[in-house]
Amino acid sequence: MRVLIAAAVVALCACGTPATSDDGGAGGGNTTTGGGAATGGGVATGGGTASGGGSVTGGGTATGGGASTGGGAATGGGTATGGGTATGGGPATGGGAATGGGTATGGGTATGGGTATGGGTATGGGTFAGIPTVFVIAMENKNASGVYGNSNAPYINATLMAQYGHSTAYGDCVATSVPSEPHYIWLEGGTNAYSDVTFTTDNDPSSLNATSDTSHLVTQLASTPRTWMSYQEGLNASTGSCPINSSGSYAAKHDPFIFFKDVVGNNPSTTNTFCASHHKPYTSFAADLAAGTVATYNFITPNLCHDMHGAASCSNGCTSGSAAACVSQGDAWLAANVPPIISYLDAHGGVLFIVWDEPEANTTQPFLVIGPHVKAGYASSVAYTHSSYLKSLQEILRVPVSSRVQSANDFADFFDPSFFP
Repeated sequence: MRVLIAAAVVALCACGTPATSDDGGAGGGNTTTGGGAATGGGVATGGGTASGGGSVTGGGTATGGGASTGGGAATGGGTATGGGTATGGGPATGGGAATGGGTATGGGTATGGGTATGGGTATGGGTFAGIPTVFVIAMENKNASGVYGNSNAPYINATLMAQYGHSTAYGDCVATSVPSEPHYIWLEGGTNAYSDVTFTTDNDPSSLNATSDTSHLVTQLASTPRTWMSYQEGLNASTGSCPINSSGSYAAKHDPFIFFKDVVGNNPSTTNTFCASHHKPYTSFAADLAAGTVATYNFITPNLCHDMHGAASCSNGCTSGSAAACVSQGDAWLAANVPPIISYLDAHGGVLFIVWDEPEANTTQPFLVIGPHVKAGYASSVAYTHSSYLKSLQEILRVPVSSRVQSANDFADFFDPSFFP
């Protein structure tokens, strides 16, 4: 959300100022003008009331050191303007209400350090009410021209693109010769080149093919109330509950989190407890969604037969290289699995990003943004990469934006005003 805070007009009052009076009563070091009333060292003008050191103009009320203008009410050091109400040090403007250090504008309500604009509500330092939950579906290896306008993808084109947003300028972040895995790692960490390893292959995680770098998204979330979960389709006994082993239609290279040692351990293990607690087979997702127990950030990877990648073992026709069948099967998977997510978003708020890892021999790849406050039928021509993805998630989830992606464009262009951080 773009937080626009009106400047509060604060009248400062020094303790022990000699008592004066103009058209109103005063006592005990108070100052009043225009019929105001002041006690305990307060300053009141224009009919306002101030006590406990408060300062008020234009008919407002201030106590406990608060400052109020334009009819606002402020207590506990808060600042209120334009009719706002502020307590516990929070600033409020335009009729907003803020408590516990929150910031509220345009009628919003914020408590516990939250920030709310445009009528939104934020509590406990959490995400903005317009985007309380993030879902991501990671698809594979397609150019924008191979999906947009493709008759093999009717759900994407006739439903998702018609009703929500898509990008016409989402570019690859690395050379076309770099395979899938480094692209997924970029989504999580903003680069594929770390001080201890540069990812250039599709190898499974190992002590040599994982990084000890801790500057990545899910580790940032550890110090916040926000939670995360990776739902991977195709997990089995061979993949491990911490799924570092590729098996069947599950490809470890498509799970970005397992290449960070603070998730999987210095010697990545299939039984790592922390990793396992943040991974579930995709078969668990429908029940979690229905029960409302999904995480704040949910990363979903379909298997190789459903993500438009393909594999020789796929029985649905999506074998490697069969582009038409893979697009068709991927579109059908989305048509079967996205509608319940949309229903959840409509009921609870949030956003779904459908991202492709890389284009094939091209520089532009598909990207879809879905949610109740996404511009309908919108084609964004703003230049994006996976750096934009990470920056946008860091902004939505209210963690510091990494210096690696600071200069990237975020996804604000897709959203209605006041519904992107």
